[in-house]
This record gives sequence, C-alpha cells and structure tokens, in this order.
Amino acid sequence: MKYVLLLFLGSLLVGCGTRVPYTNQVRDDFGLETEQTIKKVQFLVSTDIILQRSSESGDQGTDESGTLVVSSNKEQDRIIIPNGTKGLFEGFGDNGELIVRFEVGVGKTLTFGLREGQTAGKYYIMADWKNKKGGEIQYGNQTYYVAKQSGTAYLQVLKKKLQKTKRKDRVVKGLKI
Repeated sequence: MKYVLLLFLGSLLVGCGTRVPYTNQVRDDFGLETEQTIKKVQFLVSTDIILQRSSESGDQGTDESGTLVVSSNKEQDRIIIPNGTKGLFEGFGDNGELIVRFEVGVGKTLTFGLREGQTAGKYYIMADWKNKKGGEIQYGNQTYYVAKQSGTAYLQVLKKKLQKTKRKDRVVKGLKI
C-alpha cells in the first residue's frame, strides 16, 4: 500500500510540471518568436501584483447651527492579481516586451519586459517608477500605480518533461538439429 501511494505521488509531481521564469533562453529553446507560437503558451505571474489608485475631495462650510464643517472623501480602487494567476499573450511591445492579459476588458493588459540595460533575464512588470506612489501604468484606460512590493513580479511558464519509451520484446527459443 505504501508503494502505491508513493507511486501515485511521484506521478502527480511529474505530471504537473514546474514553474520557470520566462526568459529569452526559454523563448529561443521553444521557438516562441512569432505571435502564432507564443499564443499557445500559458503565462503565470510570479508574485502578487497590486494596482492601486485613489482620489480625494473635500469641502468646507457651515451647517444649520453655524458650526464650521470640514468634510473630506477619499476613494480607493485596488486590483489584486494573485501569485500564480494565469494570463494570455496579447501582443508584442515596441521593444520586444510581452503584453499579457489576466482579465477581459479594454486596455486591461500588463506589459512585461527585460529591465533597462539587460539583454537577458526574466521579464518583469514594466512601469514608470519615477513616482513615489509606485510604478505608474495605464490599466483599463485609467492610471494606476503598481505597489512597490509588486515591482519584482515577473512572468513564468510551466515546463514539464515527457518521455515515452516504446519497447517491443521478442523471446528467441533457439534452433534444434
């Protein structure tokens, strides 16, 4: 019984595949240079990606009893893409970046590419990191900020090895005089 359970767990682990970073080496090894070939690849995100935006409004005045009133409203909108979320290839960017969609909607894509100055390595989330709020991006035709801890998010793919062996045995009985 132990051996059956061990065999089952071993086959389960082998069948799932492992998550590996998407790199130029993976692209070259699997011939993923064209849109037709890369559209067949299932992408995953390596860590949680948090997109956030907020707006504030306020007003000052008096109420019926003559008391001074300061009112303020703050609205926050957060989009969370959890670790391991599956995404689909949407297109190539101007400099070879990958545009990936994690949900349906106009403009709801994220761009991943090599970091500035790199010629090889992982494809990280691309944003304008000059703002103190985080990396500025356009998502769903609105401006969002990528949380700083999400700046390390990169694309992953599942990779597994399949090996099939076909064997044909024939037993020779020998010859008699």
